[in-house]
Amino acid sequence: MFQKILIANRGEIACRVIKTARKMGIETVAVYSDADRDALHVEMADEAVHIGPAPSAQSYLVIDRIVQACRDTGAQAVHPGYGFLSEREAFAEALAKVGVAFIGPNTRAIAAMGDKIESKKLALAAKVNTVPGYVGEIKDADHARKIAADIGYPVMVKASAGGGGKGLRIVHKESELVQAIQSSQNEAKAAFGDDRLFVEKFVTEPRHIEIQVMGDKHGNVVYLNERECSIQRRNQKVIEEAPSPFLDAATRQAMGEQAVMLAKAVGYDSAGTVEFIVDKDRNFYFLEMNTRLQVEHPVTELTTGLDLVELMIRSAAGEKLAIAQKDVKLEGWAMEARVYAEDPYRGFLPSTGRLVRYSPPAESATVRNDTGVYEGGEISMFYDPMIAKLCTWGATRAEAIAAMETALDEFRIEGIRHNIAFLNAIMHHPRFRSGKITTAFIAEEYPDGFHGRPLDHAAKALFASAAAAATRIRDGRAAKISGTLNGAHEPDGVVVSLDGEAVETAPLTVDWRPGDKLMRAGGKVIQIAPVAGGWQLGHGGMHATAIVRGARAAALAGLMPKKVKADTSKLLLCPMPGLIVSVNVEQGQEVKAGETLAVVEAMKMENVLTADHDVTVKKVNAKKGDSLALDDVIMEFA
Repeated sequence: MFQKILIANRGEIACRVIKTARKMGIETVAVYSDADRDALHVEMADEAVHIGPAPSAQSYLVIDRIVQACRDTGAQAVHPGYGFLSEREAFAEALAKVGVAFIGPNTRAIAAMGDKIESKKLALAAKVNTVPGYVGEIKDADHARKIAADIGYPVMVKASAGGGGKGLRIVHKESELVQAIQSSQNEAKAAFGDDRLFVEKFVTEPRHIEIQVMGDKHGNVVYLNERECSIQRRNQKVIEEAPSPFLDAATRQAMGEQAVMLAKAVGYDSAGTVEFIVDKDRNFYFLEMNTRLQVEHPVTELTTGLDLVELMIRSAAGEKLAIAQKDVKLEGWAMEARVYAEDPYRGFLPSTGRLVRYSPPAESATVRNDTGVYEGGEISMFYDPMIAKLCTWGATRAEAIAAMETALDEFRIEGIRHNIAFLNAIMHHPRFRSGKITTAFIAEEYPDGFHGRPLDHAAKALFASAAAAATRIRDGRAAKISGTLNGAHEPDGVVVSLDGEAVETAPLTVDWRPGDKLMRAGGKVIQIAPVAGGWQLGHGGMHATAIVRGARAAALAGLMPKKVKADTSKLLLCPMPGLIVSVNVEQGQEVKAGETLAVVEAMKMENVLTADHDVTVKKVNAKKGDSLALDDVIMEFA
C-alpha cells in the first residue's frame, strides 16, 4: 500500500480523497494555485505544493508541475479526482515515466473510453446499442451541417474530451449550429485543452441513467448499480439519486452487465461510469464512459456501503477486488443535491465573493455533506461554482426526499447567491416526487426561469405567524433591558404584511432566540434574518419579506409613495462578474431578436447574451478581454 499520495485537484473532491487516505493511514499532498492558497484542501492535507497562477490552464492542467510536485514530495501515487487531468492519457503516462502510480484506469482504457469518439467506435464494434450520429470528429461547420441534416434535428454538439456539461450544446435548428460549435470549442479548449467535437442525435424524452463499475488489475469487474441523473440544467447535473425510480430489476441487470462487458473489453481496472440515455420504454443507449470518479459517487456509497475512493486506491496498489457481483448490496435510497454559487433568480448566473456565512446541516447517519469551502472563504471566478454536495439517505425514496428537504432548510449561506431555494423547490415538486422525470424537467417546469416556489395559504400563515412571534420575542427581550422604553407593548396588536400583502397571524410556539438564523416551528425549519421593519423568511424553497408594524404604523405606511425601479430596458448589463469573450455587434447596428450581442465567460462556462427583441445599438462600452463586474453596462440601445 502507498505511504503518500498526491491529489491533483482542488475543492470538495480533493477534501473527499484526503478523508479516505487519512482513514487508510496514507499521507496526502495537496497542490494549489494562487487563488487556492487558503483553500480547505490545502489546510487538510499533510503537505501542500504551489503549482502556478489562478487560471487552471496555468496550474491544475500543467502536467509537468504536478509531476514535479510528486518528485519534490516523494508521493508514490496520484489521485486525479474529476475534471482537470483525470481523463488525460498523457498525464497517466507522464506519471508512469517517473514511477508514480495513477489512481485510475490504465492508459489503454483512458485512451479507448475517455475519448467520446473512440468510445463510440469501440461500443459499436462490441455491438452495444449507441445513439445515432456521426462516429468521428467534425471537420468544420459545413461538415456539422451535413451530419445534422442527415440525422435530423435536434442534435447535440459535444466535446470529445472531458465532461461535466462543458463543451456541450443542444441545437434545435440550423441557425443555432455555428454559434454552438464556436462556444463548445472555446469551452472544451479552456477546460480540457482539446477542442475536438462530434455530433449525435438528441433523444427526446430521455432519462440520463448511469452504471457505476469497479475493476481491478486481475481482470475482475463488477457493477455497483445505477444512478439517476436526469435533473439537469444546461447539461449539468443538479440532483442525482440511487437507485433510479424508473428502472426495474431486469433493466438494471441488463444495463449493468452491458457496462461490465464494455469495461472488460478494454481491461478496465478502476472506478468508472458507463452513461446511458434511456427512453420512455426503457430502451437504453450507450452515451459515453467517464474513466474517473464521478461527482455523484456518494449516492452509490450510501446505498452500497462501499468507499469508492478506497477501492480505487487499493486497485491502483495492485490489490484484488474484495467483492464479487453477488456481494453488491442495494439498501435504501440516497439523494444528492449540488449546491452551486449561482443566482437562480437571475438565470442561474454564477456568483462570486466571500462566504460571509457558511453553516451546513449537521452530518449524521442520514445526512452527508461533501464540501471544499469554509466560512470566510472566497468563491473564485476561475473554477467550477460548486459549493457542496448535500446527500441524504432514507429507507425509501420518500424518506430520502424528506430528509433532503429538512437538510436544505437547515443549510445557511450568506455573502453570495446560491441555489438552495431552487433545490428545495424541486424536492417539493409533485412531478419530481412522482419520479416521472426526464432531462428536460427543469426546462419544462421552469420555462421562464425560477422565481421562487409560490407561497400557498399554509406557508403565508406560517411565515406571518413566525414573523409576529420573532418580533414578540425580540421586543420582549429588549423591554427587560433597564433604562429603555417598553417597546414590547402594542395596544392594538401587530399587522404583518408579506411582500406587501396583509396576512392574518395566529399564536405560534417557536424554538428561537434573537440572533438565531434558524427557527423551528410546528415541526418545520424556517430560515430567518432581520431586515428593516421585519424579517426575511425562507422554507421549502419559498421566501418572503415580512414587515411587522403596530396598527397605527401600518395605517400610516399605507399612505407612503411606492419607489419605482430604474428603467434598464435600453441597457445590456453584465449578468455576472466575468470576462468578455466577444462583442458581436457595433455602434449603429440594427440587431434582430435572438441575435448574439456578446459572450461572457465565468467559472469555465460561456454565456451567450442575445437580443430579446429588435434593437439598434447606440453605444458599445466593452471590448473583448475586458473583465467586468455584475451589472456593468456592456452596451446601450437607442
